[in-house]
Amino acid sequence: MELKQFKTDVLPLRNKLLCFARKMTDDTADAEDAVQEVMLKLWNIRQKLDEYNSVEALAMTMTRNACMDAWRSKRPDTLPLDEVQKASPVATPERLLEEKDEFLLMKGIIESLPPLQQTIIRMKDVEEYETEEIAEITGCGSEAIRSNLSRARKKVRELYLQTMQEKKRRNEA
Repeated sequence: MELKQFKTDVLPLRNKLLCFARKMTDDTADAEDAVQEVMLKLWNIRQKLDEYNSVEALAMTMTRNACMDAWRSKRPDTLPLDEVQKASPVATPERLLEEKDEFLLMKGIIESLPPLQQTIIRMKDVEEYETEEIAEITGCGSEAIRSNLSRARKKVRELYLQTMQEKKRRNEA
């Protein structure tokens, strides 16, 4: 895509993206930053934009993601998943090793979920967002959030129990 086509196809989307970003961030400066970042990314991939069915849909998705990233970075109490693990009150080396193994198992199980379910379960169960906040951030409805969260928790529970049963069988053999 050449500059002329970029100006006619992409630049007119700026106002729509800005309105969308303002709704997501509730802050004009953050919205402006997000849209500026998206425009720069779109410019950098301008040669590949013809491969997309809808440049507008791509731009809206990129804007939503940029706003979510900005919002997450402003949460002072947000910890990465690997920092959530806490030491037990009885911190024997064996117990710490078991906890580390369980933590890594849970992390692996969560990472095996579909991306939306990963995001929702992390936001709800790790970062302790409310359902309405998750719905606003992800753009999904509250019912879809609850449904995906339920499926994710069920899958995590099934895989965890299955893995623990296999581990128990191996230890008995």
